[in-house]
Amino acid sequence: MAQPLVKKDDDHDDEAEYSPFLGIEKGAVLQEARVFNDPQLDPRRCSQVITKLLYLLNQGDSFTKTEATEVFFSVTKLFQSKDLGLRRMVYLIIKELSPSADEVIIVTSSLMKDMNSKTDMYRANAIRVLCRITDGTLLTQIERYLKQAIVDKNPVVASAALVSGIHLLQTNPEIVKRWSNEVQEAVQSRAALVQFHALALLQQIRQNDRLAVSKLVTSLTRGTVRSPLAQCLLIRYVSQVICESANTQTGDRPFYDFLESCLRHKAEMVIFEAARAITELSGVTNRELTPAITVLQLFLSSSKPVLRFAAVRTLNKVAMTHPMAVTNCNIDMESLISDQNRSIATLAITTLLKTGNESSVDRLMKQITNFMSDIADEFKIVVVEAIRSLCLKFPLKYRSLMNFLSNILREEGGFEYKKAIVDSIVILIRDIPEAKESGLLHLCEFIEDCEFTYLSTQILHFLGIEGPKTTDPSKYIRYIYNRVHLENATVRAAAVSTLAKFGAMVDALKPQIFVLLRRCIFDSDDEVRDRTTLYLSTLGDDGEVVGTDRDTKTFLFGDLDIPFVNLETSLKNYEPSEEPFDIDSVPKEVKSQPLAEKKAPGKKPTGLGAPPAGPPSTVDAYERLLSSIPEFSDFGKLFKSSAPVELTEAETEYAVNVVKHIFDRHVVFQYNCTNTIPEQLLENVSVIVDSSEADNFAEVASKPLQSLPYDTPGQTFVAFEKPEGITAVGKFSNTLRFIVKEVDPTTGEAEEDGVEDEYQLEDLEVVAADYMMKVGVSNFRNAWESMGDDFEHVDEYGLGPRENLAEAVIAVINLLGMQPCEGTEVVATNSRSHTCLLSGVFLGNVRVLVRLQFGIHGSRDVAMKLAVRSEDEAVSDTIHEIVSSG
Repeated sequence: MAQPLVKKDDDHDDEAEYSPFLGIEKGAVLQEARVFNDPQLDPRRCSQVITKLLYLLNQGDSFTKTEATEVFFSVTKLFQSKDLGLRRMVYLIIKELSPSADEVIIVTSSLMKDMNSKTDMYRANAIRVLCRITDGTLLTQIERYLKQAIVDKNPVVASAALVSGIHLLQTNPEIVKRWSNEVQEAVQSRAALVQFHALALLQQIRQNDRLAVSKLVTSLTRGTVRSPLAQCLLIRYVSQVICESANTQTGDRPFYDFLESCLRHKAEMVIFEAARAITELSGVTNRELTPAITVLQLFLSSSKPVLRFAAVRTLNKVAMTHPMAVTNCNIDMESLISDQNRSIATLAITTLLKTGNESSVDRLMKQITNFMSDIADEFKIVVVEAIRSLCLKFPLKYRSLMNFLSNILREEGGFEYKKAIVDSIVILIRDIPEAKESGLLHLCEFIEDCEFTYLSTQILHFLGIEGPKTTDPSKYIRYIYNRVHLENATVRAAAVSTLAKFGAMVDALKPQIFVLLRRCIFDSDDEVRDRTTLYLSTLGDDGEVVGTDRDTKTFLFGDLDIPFVNLETSLKNYEPSEEPFDIDSVPKEVKSQPLAEKKAPGKKPTGLGAPPAGPPSTVDAYERLLSSIPEFSDFGKLFKSSAPVELTEAETEYAVNVVKHIFDRHVVFQYNCTNTIPEQLLENVSVIVDSSEADNFAEVASKPLQSLPYDTPGQTFVAFEKPEGITAVGKFSNTLRFIVKEVDPTTGEAEEDGVEDEYQLEDLEVVAADYMMKVGVSNFRNAWESMGDDFEHVDEYGLGPRENLAEAVIAVINLLGMQPCEGTEVVATNSRSHTCLLSGVFLGNVRVLVRLQFGIHGSRDVAMKLAVRSEDEAVSDTIHEIVSSG
C-alpha cells in the first residue's frame, strides 16, 4: 500500500496533501492498462496509467512474466500516437520493463525509426532505450547511427549517445572502444554536458592504459576544457595521475601548476574541486597547501551554505594531518559556530578543537557551551570526542575541559551521548593523574541523578577500582551508599560490591563500611542480600581495623582463574547432595574455540567498556594454566600466546588445534584435542613432535592427557628450549598417539583392554611473527619522535613482482606480526606508492616502531624502504634480518 506524501502547507499547517498514488493496487492498474488497446487513444489517460505502472515498479512491485509481456505488447501500440508527452512515457516504460530478447524485436523497428527521426527528442530517447534493451548482435547494426549521434550538433542527442556508450562499455567494450575518434571530437564540443560525458567515456575507454590516460590529461590541461563539470572531472583524473606517478617522479609534482591555476577559475565548483584535490595529495607540503587553504578560507564567509559546508569539511580533514596549516582560518571558523546550519557549526567546532592552541582553549569552551544546547545528540557526541582529544593534547587544561564535561553531563541527553561523556571522563582520569579526584567527584555527582542503570553500575565498578587509591577515599562513600537506598536492585548490588572493595582496600574505613553493609542484609532483593552476606563473612564480621589478606582480596575482587564455560558446564552437571559444590573441581584448562564460533573482531572499546591496562584475559588464563603445571612453572613470565592453529581438517575423527606459548627461552605447544567418535574413549593421549627441521629447538618436557572422552576437550603439552634472545624458527611434524578403547553405547562404560593407535596431524611452524606482540599507538608520529633515532636502522629491499601494492603490504605485515597504525594497512586502488606504519612489542618487552614505504614499477616489481626504531639496537637489526630472510 502506498504511503501518503505529507506536505506542510504554508497557510494551513494542520492540513496535509496526499499522494495521487495513495491506495493504488497492481491489479487495478493492470486493468486500467487496457486503455492502450482502445481504437481512439487518449494520450492524457494513457500517460496517467504509465505513470502508475512506473510508480509500482519503482516501489518494488514485481510483475510476473505474463503480466510484463501483456503490458509490453500493449505499450508498443502507443507508437502510433504522435503526442510528444505520451511518447516520452512510452520510452520510460519500455526501458523499465526490460523486455526479453524475443520481445525486443517487436519495438526495434519503431525505435530505429525514431532514432533517425527529424524530432530531436525522439532521437535522444530512442538511443537511450535501444542501448538499454539491445544485445551485441543488434548493436553492430546500429553502431553507425550511434557514431553519428555522438558528433551530432544537437547536444541532447550527443549526450544521449555518450551516456549510452558509458553503459555499453560494461557489456560490449570492444564495440565502444571503436568510437574513440568520435568521442575525442565530442570532447571539443562547446556544449557543457556533451564535453562532460565525452570526457568521462574517453577516460573509461583508456583507463587500463596509464600512458594513454597521462597523454589525455596532458592534452586537456592546456585549456581546451570549457565546461565546469568536465573541468571537475579532469581535476579528478589529474589527481589520479599524480598519485600513480608519485614514486617515479623526482622534483616538483607533475600537473600541480594546473591544479593551482584551477583555484583561479570562475566556477566555484572547479575552485573547490581543485582545492580538495590539493589537500588530498599524498605527502602534501605546507607550501603546496597554502593556496588551497586560502580559497577555502574565502568560502568560509560565502553566503551559500553548501560552499561553507564543503570548505569547513575539507579543512576538518586537513586539520587531522596538518593542523598548523589550518590555524589561519580559525577566526573565520569561530564565526561559523553560530551558523544556522548545525552540521557546519559542528564541523567548525571540531576543527577548531584540533587546530586550537593552549591559550585558546578557555575561549573555545565558552563558545561551545552556548552551542551545545542547540544541536542533536549525534553532533554532541562528535564534539565530546573532539574535546577528549584536545584534553589529552593539552593535559594542563584538564580543569576547564573536565568542568565542561561535567556540566553537559548534568543536562538532558540520550544514553549514547551520556555514555560518550562518561567514557571521556574515565579516559582522562586514566591518562591524566591530576584529573583523577575531580573526575571521580563529577562521576559521583552524576550517579546521584542517573537514569541509566548500565552507566550507574559501570561508574560504581570504576569507583571501586580507583576510589581506594585516592588521598581521601571516605568522601566517595556517601555517594555509593545513597545508591543502596535510592536505586533499583541491579544498581544496589553494584553499590554493595563497591562498598566492600573500599572496606577491603582501605583498612581505616573497614568499621564504617561494615556498619553500612549490615544494613543491606535485609534488602528485598536476593542478589543484594547474597553479596552482602558473602562480603561480611569473607572480610570478617567483627569490623575491626585490620588488614585484609591478599588471598581474600583476590578471591573477592580478582579475576576468576577458571573459564566461565567450564564453570557453567560444571554447575549444570552438579547434582544437589550433602557434598557442597567444590569450585576446585572445575577444570582450569582453556577450552579451544571452534573456528566456526569465532566472532569477527569488533571495534576496540574505550572508556568504561575498556579493560584495564595489561594483557588480555585470555593470556592471563593461559599464564595461570601453564604456571600450575610443575614442568613449566620455572619458565618465567609468558610473553605471548598465539591464536589456535588448526592441525586437522573439519569433520575428522579427532579435532586438534595448537596454541603456541612464547617464553624468553622456551616455546610450549598446547594441543587442544577433541574426540568426535561417541563409541571411543582415548587414554594416555600425547603428541609426538619431530623437530628435525627446527635446529635451534630441543624438547625438554611434555605432559600427556590421561583421558579424552567423547566431545570433551582436553589438552596435552610439549615444551621446547631455544637459545635466549634469538628468533628461532622451524617446522615441526606432529603425530597424535593414544590408546583407544571401545565404549558400550548402552552403558557408556569402556572396555578394559585398549589398542595403541596413531593419527597424523598437519605440520606446525614457528615463525618470526610469533615473537612479536601487536600493540598499537594512538599517535604514531609522536611515538616515533619520542622514541628517538639512537637505534634507528634504515634499509631498502626488493620484494619481487606482485599483483599490486596491497598484496605486498599484507605480506610484510604478516611477516613481522605487528599492528598497523592509523589505518595505513589499507592501500588505495591502483596506487603506485604507499606508506604503512606498524607498532609492536618484541620478545623481552622491547617497543618497536616500523615505517614502510612501498613503490611499484611498471613491471610490477615492488621496492620497499624499511625504517625501524626500537629501544634496543639488536632488535632493530633483528627486524631487518627477518625481512631480508623472509
